[in-house]
Amino acid sequence: MAGALLGPVWRSLPRRVLAAAAGLGLLSAGSLRLLSGAGEGPAEGTAVLRLVALVGGLGLAFLLDDPARDTTSAVPVRRPVRTGLRLALVAPLAALWWGAALLLVPDPARPPAGALTLEAAAVAAAALALAALSVRWCAEPGPGAATALTLLVLAVAALLAPHRWSLLPDPADPNWAVAHRWWAGVLGAAAATWAACQPEPLGRRRRRRDRTGPPARDARHGALRSPSGT
Repeated sequence: MAGALLGPVWRSLPRRVLAAAAGLGLLSAGSLRLLSGAGEGPAEGTAVLRLVALVGGLGLAFLLDDPARDTTSAVPVRRPVRTGLRLALVAPLAALWWGAALLLVPDPARPPAGALTLEAAAVAAAALALAALSVRWCAEPGPGAATALTLLVLAVAALLAPHRWSLLPDPADPNWAVAHRWWAGVLGAAAATWAACQPEPLGRRRRRRDRTGPPARDARHGALRSPSGT
């Protein structure tokens, strides 16, 4: 069943949004190569790669957009399978995209790859978790726009945070290691939120049953019949 869904799921992905985010991210990563090179260092490379990670997160915010969600919720394949297929199709491409972004940054400006990859993974997971929350609690068929806006607000809040609590220190900053422990916590919390939001809400199933109503009992024959009389 999951294999049969690969084609329809691929066609339903927001490929234009994802492609636009990927292209903009790669252009941003390669922008340092167009500069003179004077004064470039890990701090500049870190800033550029953080921008790339944010652009990627904004693209992933639209991953769960599905205008047909009201109809696909009734199919026999459960939501974790459907959303898992979306993620499985995009995750390898996202990993290749991030690797290309790292390589586009010149060597003198390239920060520690592992630390920036952790940040990018946390941003991506946060975007997916916010979209999953919207789908879980609001049944929103297109949570991408609201999710992207929320992610932008969180990014601005991180920029404005006091230095000692900042998640965005430079590689030479003494808070670099502490900040990335917090990034690991963000990644874990976002992954847990994504997993918790995958099952279909029980209340929604109950409401569907209530709309159909319980089977009525025929007073003469004691037989059960549906509300439509059949």
